[in-house]
Amino acid sequence: QVQLVESGGGLVQTGGSLRLSCAASGSVIFINAMAWYRQAPGKQRELVARISRGGTPKYADSVKGRFTISRDNAKNIVYLQMNALNPEDTAVYYCNAMIGPDDYWGQGTQVTVSS
Repeated sequence: QVQLVESGGGLVQTGGSLRLSCAASGSVIFINAMAWYRQAPGKQRELVARISRGGTPKYADSVKGRFTISRDNAKNIVYLQMNALNPEDTAVYYCNAMIGPDDYWGQGTQVTVSS
């Protein structure tokens, strides 16, 4: 059994920053790609950023230049540094990890950006 636990969400004003963390625990042997998704009210879940085990990142166009994804393979943690936040970034942010053939998800953390 694998658990992903996110932290770091909260309320921030436009232009502010937050750093999300996601720690994997349990029967974690080898994590391939890790990613952050988000889901705003009334919208579908969308990919925000993904990072390969080797550290190659990929970003959604809407967050390029503002968000940075990174990971610590030794600790099985993935981070999302979010800068220059705006109200359109308000959503529940979910951590995702690919372990073997399976996808695992965290419970989500709320990010709210006030105008």
